[in-house]
Formats: sequence, structure tokens, C-alpha cells
Amino acid sequence: MKKRAVSMLLTAVMAVTGMAATATVAHAEGEEGKVINIYSWNDEFRTRLEAIYPEVESTSSDGTVTTLKDGTEIHWIINPNQDGVYQQKLDEALLNQADASDDDKVDIFLTETDYVFKYTDKDADVAMPLTDLGIDPDTDLADQYDFTRTTASDSDGVQRGSTWQCCPGTLVYRRDIAKEVFGTDDPTEVGEKVKDWDTMKETAAQLKEKGYYTFASYADTFRLYGNSITQSWVQPGETTITVDQKIMDWVNDSKEWLDAGFLNPTVKGQWNDDWNKAMGSQSKVFAFLFPAWGIDFTLSPNWDGDAGSWAVTNPPQEYNWGGSYIHAATGTDNPEHAKDIILAMTADKDNLLKISKDYSDFTNTKSGMAEAATDDANFSSEFLGGQNPFAYFAPVAENIKIAPLSAYDQGCVELIQNSFSDYFQGNVDFDKAKANFETAIKERYPEISEVKWPE
Repeated sequence: MKKRAVSMLLTAVMAVTGMAATATVAHAEGEEGKVINIYSWNDEFRTRLEAIYPEVESTSSDGTVTTLKDGTEIHWIINPNQDGVYQQKLDEALLNQADASDDDKVDIFLTETDYVFKYTDKDADVAMPLTDLGIDPDTDLADQYDFTRTTASDSDGVQRGSTWQCCPGTLVYRRDIAKEVFGTDDPTEVGEKVKDWDTMKETAAQLKEKGYYTFASYADTFRLYGNSITQSWVQPGETTITVDQKIMDWVNDSKEWLDAGFLNPTVKGQWNDDWNKAMGSQSKVFAFLFPAWGIDFTLSPNWDGDAGSWAVTNPPQEYNWGGSYIHAATGTDNPEHAKDIILAMTADKDNLLKISKDYSDFTNTKSGMAEAATDDANFSSEFLGGQNPFAYFAPVAENIKIAPLSAYDQGCVELIQNSFSDYFQGNVDFDKAKANFETAIKERYPEISEVKWPE
């Protein structure tokens, strides 16, 4: 049997989705269910839905149940993304989809860019084509950024999900450090000093002379390189991981920057205590590379100084980081509710502008974000000292070319960084780091037969 990019569990799901699809059609012609089960990894989707969806009546104090005006209950099933736990729980539920009672069926589930391809796979058929819900992507979603529609589509170009987010990245920098080192904190002038990697390296040397690090960690630049790969980690139908040259460029450049003193050597990776502290007022770190959610969810909570101490400017390279995709599960007994929620959350420009205004999300309508970029009165950020960050996000979003995806992206992205972290820290040599990645990736995905490295 040909090994596919879907897990063995989802391969099993393929055998039952025919029955589930039949059930969906039957429900589409009859009454909707009374319970909508939505699978996610945090409360981000819930809070946005509650903010803009007019059918919301109330939510329980613990956030687990949202009641709609028609009496339907949304049950939020939340599991952590880390170490693949969310996917494991979701896969188990999808495997049981055809036999589950109506109140236990998965109705809507979310995915991230790093593993969306696994769930939009046409043979797995666990995410319904939007057209089967009565959504026409070419008309209903015409205002979305093209790369987000491509990301949510299967290999035949059939769109099987939609997102309210677009996640163009910027460079977010400390104003006080910029003034001390460059004599200005003006975003345009600072932007010239970080406009490309060669210029960035010269600027990093300036910062070092004054006792500052350019970035906190070698992991901070990974997404920029990873967004530039020319081929997916695993080709459809194959069991070989191919490490793109851009990934090795990140390894080589990170080692050079670390040895040169441009990165804080004590910060090992991201999402740890040292990295969080690097965002504090006592830190010597000049900048972070973040999309809108990174500023709102990560930088702002970790900052312990005055508001207005940070600003955004252009990154040295255009990139996208993240994005949460909404899918209607094949077999749902709530196709009409799923359609209505997806359209409200991802196609209604006014709703998306409200999310942008209330949460600083860069949302997924091209015309809306063009308006936000010039509307300083409504879209300036108190955290950024009154700056309108949409003016910098919007041009990046227009030029994003999404890297080719595979179902193995999350594991490859996590494990390549883990393996070479030991190399950067001097704990293993280069060849041992490569070998450690090969071992780790085959443990995560037993069907992988080999790893090919660039010449």
C-alpha cells in the first residue's frame, strides 16, 4: 500500500468518510443538530466568534459552552498544540466520526499552517469542500489574500477551509535602543537599516558595539528562511524528507550570527522562560520578528515597561508566520451552522475589520486591510505608541508567496530546530546534529524512510 502524507489514523478515516459524507448530505436536507462540537487548541477562535457573530446568546463562565440564539450549543473541545497532542485528539475523533452520535460528531475543527495540508488532503476527505457547504470561494471569498486560499486547498485546488487571519510578519523593535544606537526611532529610517540581510548584518555589528543583541535567538529568524523553501519537506506520495538549501542557509547563518555575538547565547530557541524574559525592559535585545498575533499574544504580555516602547517596521525579508484555518468536518450534522460561521468569520469584511480593531489581528480581506493601513484614527496601537502597524503589515501581505506545504511540516519545523540547537550551543558537531534530526523525525513519523540533505 502506498504510504501517504496522512497519518495511518487518517488513512483509516478515508474508509469511513463515504458514510460520513452521506450523513452530511442527509442532515443538509433535514434539521440541524443541537450541539456543534468545535475542536481547537486555545480560546482565540472562540473570543473572535463571540465578538462578531450575531447569533451568539451567551457563554458559560468556564468558556466551554457557547449558546446560540436558536438554542444550539457550541461545545469547545480544547487540547494543547504542543507535541502533537491536539492532532492526536482530533484524529481520534475523526476516526470515530461515522459511528458517533450526532451530539458527539466533530462539526468544525481548526488547523494551523504547519499541518493544514494533512487535513485538506483530498483522499483523507475529513474537511468538506466549501462548495459542498454552499460556499463559492471564487465569489464569497474573492477578497481574501490568494495565498491563504491556496493554503486551505487540496492538491486539486479544491478549497476545504477558510481563515480570518493573514499573518504577514514585520520587525518589531525597541524605540529606546534605536535612538541610542542610530539616533532615531523613526520606523522609516530604522526600516532602511534592516531592509535586507546584508544591511541587517551591518546593523547587527552597530548594535553589538553598543552592547545589544539584534535578536534573542537563532530560532527568531527561522520562519523567514522556512518560508523561502522551493520544495516541500515531503513530496505527495513519498516517504523521503528533503531538506531544502534554505534551511541549511538558516543553520549556517545562525551559527555565524551566534559566533559573532549578534544573538543572545543564553536564549535557546523560543517559547521558553529565557525567550520571554528577552522581551522585558531589562533585556538587551533590539528586535523580534513577529506577525500581528505575535505582538498581541507574546510581546505585549511579556513587556513590563511603558506603552509606546516598541514600534514596527519592514522585515529584512517578507514572510508569513501562522494562520488558523476553519474546516467543516465531513460527517457534520450541522452543515448550515458551519457554513454560516465560516462566512461570518472569514468573508464578512465588517466583521473582520472589527476583529482587527479589537484584537489587532491582521485579517483576511484585501480591501479591508488596505483601509486599515491608512486609517490611523481607528487602527493605531497604544502598545506601539500610537503607530498604525497595518501600514507595515499590508505591503508584506500583498507579496507573500507561501512555501510548498506537506503533512509533515510541523514535525520537520520543530525537530530541525531542536536538533541544530545543540549544534549552535556547541553540544554536538554538525554531522551529529544531522544524524539526530534523522533519528527524531523517523521516531515522530515511522513511515519516513530516509532524509536527503542538500549537496
